[in-house]
Amino acid sequence: MSTTNTYLAVYLGGGKDGARMAAWNKLPEAERKAKEQQGMAAWGAWVEKHHDVIVEIGGPLGKTTKVDAKGAADITNLLTGFTLVRAPSQQAAAKLFENHPHFAIFPGEAVEIMPVLPIPGR
Repeated sequence: MSTTNTYLAVYLGGGKDGARMAAWNKLPEAERKAKEQQGMAAWGAWVEKHHDVIVEIGGPLGKTTKVDAKGAADITNLLTGFTLVRAPSQQAAAKLFENHPHFAIFPGEAVEIMPVLPIPGR
């Protein structure tokens, strides 16, 4: 995969105990289900609108295991999903995610955008 103009979008949540998730969980079940359907429809529309620049749709992320010099351990972080997009600049990539359903409808906190850099020496 060429990394030229490729950006990783990482979806962040506030965790199980975050204020947005707490408010989401307090919604009556019928209202929450309706928002879920609205959110998935909006997410599908976002994908359709940007299908020509999506390199990898990505998806939700599950539980995290951290591996370091001490070994492997289950940890908690705020990462909830990812998408790879192509854009002429980081600002242009970020613009794709303005008012994204992740935080405009769902209780997600933010989307962070970063360039995928070439491997040095390759």
